[in-house]
Amino acid sequence: MNVKSGNKRMTTAECEDTSVPIVNAPARWLIFGYLGLLLTLIGFAAPYIGLMDIPVAFFLKNKLHLSAEGVATFRLLAGIPLYLSFVFGFLRDSFNPFGIKDRGFLILFGATSTVLYVVFVFIPVDYNSLLGAVLLLTMSFLFVVSAQSGLSAVIGRQLQMSGQVSAVWNTFLYVPSLVGFFIGGYVSNHLEADRAGVAAHHLFALGAAVMAAITLFGFWKPAGIFNAIRGQDRALPSRRLSDIKRLLRHRPFYPAMAVWFLWSFAPGYQTPLQFYLQNTLHASDAAFADWNAIFAGSFIPPFLLFGLLARKFSLRQILFWSTLVAIPQAIPLYFAHSVTGSFEAAVAMGLLGGVATGAYTALIIRSAPEGLEGTTVMMSGGLYFVAVRFGDLLGTWLYQRLDGFGACIIAITVVYLAIIPVLMTVPRSVIDHRDEEGAAVA
Repeated sequence: MNVKSGNKRMTTAECEDTSVPIVNAPARWLIFGYLGLLLTLIGFAAPYIGLMDIPVAFFLKNKLHLSAEGVATFRLLAGIPLYLSFVFGFLRDSFNPFGIKDRGFLILFGATSTVLYVVFVFIPVDYNSLLGAVLLLTMSFLFVVSAQSGLSAVIGRQLQMSGQVSAVWNTFLYVPSLVGFFIGGYVSNHLEADRAGVAAHHLFALGAAVMAAITLFGFWKPAGIFNAIRGQDRALPSRRLSDIKRLLRHRPFYPAMAVWFLWSFAPGYQTPLQFYLQNTLHASDAAFADWNAIFAGSFIPPFLLFGLLARKFSLRQILFWSTLVAIPQAIPLYFAHSVTGSFEAAVAMGLLGGVATGAYTALIIRSAPEGLEGTTVMMSGGLYFVAVRFGDLLGTWLYQRLDGFGACIIAITVVYLAIIPVLMTVPRSVIDHRDEEGAAVA
């Protein structure tokens, strides 16, 4: 891969010392294609979202007859490894499997996850087995996610294209989520039948197939990408304690995490929304899955828009304007009085929140200390699930105690308003430039 600085074309080795590398078009599309394919596979295989999460939630609700609090509690327990995501990211930053860094993690833990999925194909399905399956699969899978996250952040930082990487990252995670929700709703209908256990085993078999594909993906090494970034094929120094201190002393880290936590908290978007759509608007299992698919799909156009805006405007400008647009994101649900109306609200909500999501992801990438990209990004992932699970519990409490979804909408809006003052604490050096314009290292 070649990069340009002004009128002089530079090699990879030379561009390590320049502050403004610009990736040429063929290299950019190679990066987009590589990350896009990896993210798509990861999106389909994840045991805690979309394709897997929707059928499990309906199995708990409809077959095991758990209450809203019961489903929320299951998700809270099953998410324990997710809350500790930073540990997996730190291990990614600290070790180098087979001497090939992130590709080594993809191969090793892609194979491990494949084996685990196969094992659960042959285990009877009940509450305990589902909880055990999600916990073990999540722990193994998080090593795969940490490799993808660290690699994506390294590309975004070193090649100063954090906004474009964020756009690709979010788009290709939401595409499988969209498809997964549709398929998940279909599978959930089969989980209603007497042979629900068989349908669940088919779901695990599908997960095994996708994880096997990720394992094979790890053997692919496009020279145009890996020759342009540093730290993928070399031994890493043992400095784990000093790295932890370096992260804790890194000022940009804190506002980036706080913004992401507030954006993810959203008390009402999980279990309360499921029960509101089904019990109040009389949506079917498949209709609820369709709502999530429409919601996820509506984020994609703003993600693509953000990728274009990131090359034309500073991240600071995009952060503030997109947050103002995103604050009323939940309000369209207040005006939804039918299943069809809720679908229309889902479109509006995705469009309102998409650019902000892309901007917050780019902020996290730019705020990572060099060499700790995996730890930083996975920390944001852990915060996301802590925020989502506890926001789910708060939203469920509001929904059940105050007898309506309106209280959840108010709570979500108030939380989003709190993002504005946090953005004012982000160091200007991190966000005052656009992609390919200024120093990407915070």
